[in-house]
Amino acid sequence: MPALLERITILPEVCHGKPTVRGLRYPVETILGLLGAGMTTDEILADYEDLERDDILAVLTFAARLSQVKRLEHFAA
Repeated sequence: MPALLERITILPEVCHGKPTVRGLRYPVETILGLLGAGMTTDEILADYEDLERDDILAVLTFAARLSQVKRLEHFAA
């Protein structure tokens, strides 16, 4: 799992410092949004040819880590 997380980069000069995939201009939130909208990994990989299957797994691993909070004080939709 740590090797997957190395694929997620946070660089101030790329996408205003948002977490991205391998320093490319694909923010984690964009890939999560595509998955949440129902796209499959294969569909995403077909549309974004410079992404790799492990990039999608890295995004999901990163999101899982972010969701490991002790408690939510307030959640607004």
